[in-house]
Amino acid sequence: MTAHETDKYVYDFAEGNRDLKDLLGGKGANLAEMTNLGLPVPPGFTITTGACQAYLATGREPDGLAGQIEAHLEALEREMGRRLGDPDDPLLVSVRSGARFSMPGMMETVLNVGLNDRSVVGLSNQAGQNDRFAWDSYRRLIQMFGKTVCEVPGEEFAHALDEAKRAKGSTDDLDLDADDLRGLVEAYKKIFAEHTGREFPQEPREQLDLAIRAVFESWNAERAILYRRQERIPADLGTAVNVVTMVFGNLGPDSGTGVAFTRDPGSGAQGIYGDYLANAQGEDVVAGIRNTVPLQELEQLDPKSYHQLLDIMARLEGHYQDLCDIEFTIERGKLWMLQTRVGKRTAAAAFVIAGQLVDEGLIDLDEALHRVNGAQLAQLMFPRFQLDHEIPPVARGIGASPGAACGTVVFTSARAVELAAEGRSVILVRRETNPDDLNGMIAAQGILTSRGGKTSHAAVVARGMGKTCVSGADEIEVNVPARRFTVGGHTVGEGDVISIDGTTGKVYLGEVPVMPSEVVQYFEGSLDPAHVDNALVRAVHRIMTHADARRRLAVRTNADTGADAARARRFGAEGIGLCRTEHMFLGDRRELVERLILAATDADRTDALAALLPLQRQDFVEIFREMAGLPVTVRLIDPPLHEFLPPLEQLAVNVAVAQERGEDVAKEEALLAAVRRMHEENPMLGLRGVRLGLVIPGLFAMQVRAIAEAAVAVTRDGGVACPEIMVPLVGAVQELETVRTEAEKIIAEVVGDSGVEVLIGTMIEVPRAALTAGQIAEAAQFFSFGTNDLTQMGWGFSRDDVEGAFFWRYLELGIFGISPFESIDRDGVGRLIRIAAEEGRAARPGLKLGVCGEHGGDPDSVHFFHEVGLDYVSCSPFRVPVARLEAGRAAIETAGSDSR
Repeated sequence: MTAHETDKYVYDFAEGNRDLKDLLGGKGANLAEMTNLGLPVPPGFTITTGACQAYLATGREPDGLAGQIEAHLEALEREMGRRLGDPDDPLLVSVRSGARFSMPGMMETVLNVGLNDRSVVGLSNQAGQNDRFAWDSYRRLIQMFGKTVCEVPGEEFAHALDEAKRAKGSTDDLDLDADDLRGLVEAYKKIFAEHTGREFPQEPREQLDLAIRAVFESWNAERAILYRRQERIPADLGTAVNVVTMVFGNLGPDSGTGVAFTRDPGSGAQGIYGDYLANAQGEDVVAGIRNTVPLQELEQLDPKSYHQLLDIMARLEGHYQDLCDIEFTIERGKLWMLQTRVGKRTAAAAFVIAGQLVDEGLIDLDEALHRVNGAQLAQLMFPRFQLDHEIPPVARGIGASPGAACGTVVFTSARAVELAAEGRSVILVRRETNPDDLNGMIAAQGILTSRGGKTSHAAVVARGMGKTCVSGADEIEVNVPARRFTVGGHTVGEGDVISIDGTTGKVYLGEVPVMPSEVVQYFEGSLDPAHVDNALVRAVHRIMTHADARRRLAVRTNADTGADAARARRFGAEGIGLCRTEHMFLGDRRELVERLILAATDADRTDALAALLPLQRQDFVEIFREMAGLPVTVRLIDPPLHEFLPPLEQLAVNVAVAQERGEDVAKEEALLAAVRRMHEENPMLGLRGVRLGLVIPGLFAMQVRAIAEAAVAVTRDGGVACPEIMVPLVGAVQELETVRTEAEKIIAEVVGDSGVEVLIGTMIEVPRAALTAGQIAEAAQFFSFGTNDLTQMGWGFSRDDVEGAFFWRYLELGIFGISPFESIDRDGVGRLIRIAAEEGRAARPGLKLGVCGEHGGDPDSVHFFHEVGLDYVSCSPFRVPVARLEAGRAAIETAGSDSR
């Protein structure tokens, strides 16, 4: 017997548990957990992710899988006392996907497997001669099997269903009787044969095997790949397959199906939340085909099942110690649990629920901090609608995913993608969304549907992505072919602007102005959490306070003005990690820079620098005062000087035209000569950074003097200044030594006995600097990693040119999981940082290490910088709270792994 023949690919529900998600997928692991808790779960078994991985790698089922499925199917048949597809007393099963991470609607499900032309009669007999139910179940199987397994276009089945309802004079599929549904089955079978070239399979085991393979293959469906890329889910995990005994919510008014949450996934508020749909199967709820009723109404419809469900919800939340998302079916008064999982929630709900669970003693503050993340916090900082007076909404739906979104109305995903690529904000309007709409949902600022509830496809996917969504706005009549919707006498066409509020569910015509979120107001100090009746603000304050207490990394900001510095401090910045001095040469000062570039003599250059000195000094005085004793890292001028001059081609044309007119162009000619002299084919790799300071005498000296004089002035006025001078683009220690020697003389002269201490360090942004960090550390008191340039030079491409040119293709091919400019490339650029940190500190043990590229505010990158042992990260003011939170999360995760 070979090794692979001994692999276990199939597990009965009673054999697993929730800790086996990698093997059994989330759905299978949680079905096993509920089974072991003694909850009413329909019997079944799970085919592992390992079987899927083997199938996808080879294109065939692994050896031994068929026999294991057969053995478990026989055991299931014995337990249920029925055989799969038996004509007289059929066992029917559902075949459902279930990956390690929740991917709602992205992969496949087939219900009612085992039905055929003979067993449909047996099913009717089982149900007490309920022909309507049996034929309804059969038409659902053909529809789902055809679309999922055989790629029959879903709209073909939808058109046939619509035609049957029109013939009946109804818009509700519940009005179709058994004869109508029998005719619909024949229509579906004809559609199936036309598109596949074969009759619908009548052998139950063939149906099962083909459905299992289809679920395996759905892992690599286009929409699943897109969703994984969006959610950063690894591509090699594969999906498990769950084979579950069918229970039926479409047996009549005493049956139904629903989705429940143990807390509100939108706000985090405690209570009873969910949707219920009588006489329906689960796909009807998720698809939003019929509007649901609130879960509370189940108490009047079926009090026994309702109270049993509440007891189970409380038990599951206590067991999982978190918000649970539950799917259930009631079959003639008997409650069955079909799934549970830790539920997706909005960013606001994530913070509120984490705080509630701490109060209830279910988790501690470390676990609360672990359960939120920087991406969620960033969502909470987005603006919301400013409604100084009541603006009448044109429609109202269900606030399915909070936020304020304004944009141009579009009715198809393709149009949403097209307009978003042009830089326009769009609102995707649909009757209901389905997994094929994922591209458009990603591109849109918000989603509006006329059908569905808080558990519809649109709502669940939007919440997961942090998109604003209003669902179930049933006053709206959506006409996709005509590209318009009508509501209350208004007609809104494609290209018109609407605004949607995902909190209140209100829809407004036109653009509604926005205002800062309460979380931003809290960070800016205008909301005191101790005196505000706002659960979200209190939760954010509590978790941020704990993150600050736990984190090791300091968080600084990138700021070039006193105003930016002041705002960053309100957001919690502990200094400035990057003050870009080149920004101080723009605007009215550009003429002085031109004088410096055009200087024909040393005296002319000295005069130009002397004119710039007081302006630079005043800039630094303002910043040092705002930072009040916190460190300020000032980067000496970095970009090539051509950025301060007119483009060569434009200037040459202007001079030629002026000469033709006989005008005096002496100054322009001198400027043209200077621009030509400085012209470079690749200026980002040319005369910039430290090279400028070495080539243009006095330039760095002027800046160093301005910094030192500003620090002394602030100190003599009773303040405290802690300047750190950063020399950019150093590739060799000799460059830094040359600049440092000159700088130290100026600093000693200016500082005197004032007590001001000025550190001198460098920016590590050239790969050679990272690889010779041990040498450079001999001359540097600190390193700050410039990850933008380090990424450009490490990969050998220009950020300004390549992101639009080919990054989309690299993401599509899986070469990138995410842009290396968005999140640090750990294997390449990250290794350079690790080498520089280790060798730099080996040469100078007290070397201060930080990062000042925008990666300093990226959540995943912050965790890497913590692991590498940096002292601080620096980012834009708005991202400071995100970096603070992630630095705290990185600390507790490191502590957790160390304890293990």
